[in-house]
Amino acid sequence: MEKVTIDDVRNEVNPLQVHDIRRPVSDALGTEHFAMNYFELGPGDSFSGGLHTHHDQEEVFYVESGTAIFEVGKDREEVTVDEGEVIRFEPGEFQTGYAKEAEDNEVVGWALGAPTSQHDWEELESMIVCQECEEELPHGTSINDEGRFEFTCTECGNVFAM
Repeated sequence: MEKVTIDDVRNEVNPLQVHDIRRPVSDALGTEHFAMNYFELGPGDSFSGGLHTHHDQEEVFYVESGTAIFEVGKDREEVTVDEGEVIRFEPGEFQTGYAKEAEDNEVVGWALGAPTSQHDWEELESMIVCQECEEELPHGTSINDEGRFEFTCTECGNVFAM
């Protein structure tokens, strides 16, 4: 049995610095088959930073307070998720979520994933405008040795870091 207090879980901010508070609760609990991350987002802050998919992980987001907007699919259909609501994404479904840009909107939310506590970086793709192809295309996504995101265009192979 493991037990933690959210405030005691270390804060691990996305390398793109798209949010101020992300607490990997599943790491603190030592889970192996379930990911659980706590977020506090200010207006316009994002859970992840961009449209992406996990081919190996189902994701569920619970909005505890505030209003989040999710862009779903490559066509970026907007879905509003209000306080007390939950949204699910199957493996391979492109999505990104962020706090609605309203002066008084702060989101407290949870990202839950399975079947593992950590996604496989080789199974993650992000939709990025390729600097070579000059259009938005899927890119393989990884973290380089400097702790920055590295993107590889699946069309032309161009690699760049952010």
